[in-house]
Formats: sequence, C-alpha cells, structure tokens
Amino acid sequence: MNQQSKQQSMGARVGAVSALAIAAIAVLIAVIGAVSGGSSPSSTIGDAAGDGKAAKSKPKTRPGRASYEVREGDTLSGIAEKTGISVSELERLNPGLDPQALIAGQKLKLR
Repeated sequence: MNQQSKQQSMGARVGAVSALAIAAIAVLIAVIGAVSGGSSPSSTIGDAAGDGKAAKSKPKTRPGRASYEVREGDTLSGIAEKTGISVSELERLNPGLDPQALIAGQKLKLR
C-alpha cells in the first residue's frame, strides 16, 4: 500500500469515527429530552448539566384556597408538597393535628 492510500484510509476512519460520535450525541440528546419531558433544548441541557433548574418547580396552589380535604393515604408531608405550604406551617395553622392520624375527609386550614 502506498503512502497516499494509507492517508486516504486514515481519513476515512477518522470521518467514520466522527460521524459515529455525532450520531451518539444526537441520540443522547433525544433520550434526555424524552426522559425529562422537556420540550425545549435549553431545559434539556439544563437538566443534563445537573443544575436542577428545569426539574424544580414550586408546588401549584389555587389562589384563595383556604382548606384541604384529607384523602385516603395522604401524609402531612405529601399535603405540604401538594399545597406548597410547609409541614411546620400546616401544624401551626391546625393546632392539635396529629400527623400520624390523618383521617380521610378531615379539613386542614391552609391560611
């Protein structure tokens, strides 16, 4: 094999490896986007970077909501997460509340 053939062969190998790397990156970005549920590249990249900005969001509460009705299987920490009100604030607003004995149908004050 002459010198020119060797150089062409080496160039083809480098090109093939580069194409494979680009394809792998594209697949990785698509998988991360699908797993995170992100619809924009910036949220996908933010999640991949590990900064957690795209993943974190405040729990949604309805404005003016004054109470919460306990459902079967609810925990005080779960209610706090659903309502956006801390466990300590829920306990302060509901004196005498036993977090270990929540009853379905029980009303908790949220403000």
